[in-house]
Amino acid sequence: MLTAIKGIYKDGTIILNEKPPIEKPMEVIVTFTQEIETSPKKQRKAGFAKGTFTYISPDFNEPLDELKDYM
Repeated sequence: MLTAIKGIYKDGTIILNEKPPIEKPMEVIVTFTQEIETSPKKQRKAGFAKGTFTYISPDFNEPLDELKDYM
């Protein structure tokens, strides 16, 4: 029989939200539902890519010949 019960994992301990309907020792499988973040993400600063693009073709926004059939 498979039974799913929500709980919280903290400091090596799993705390269940309710008591399972089981009376004897049983093997369990624990699935973590949220991705574990290993390191804090670095926050980007506004303008960090300034100067990266030095040239943009004058026809950059023009339709591509390869896509004329779809327009």
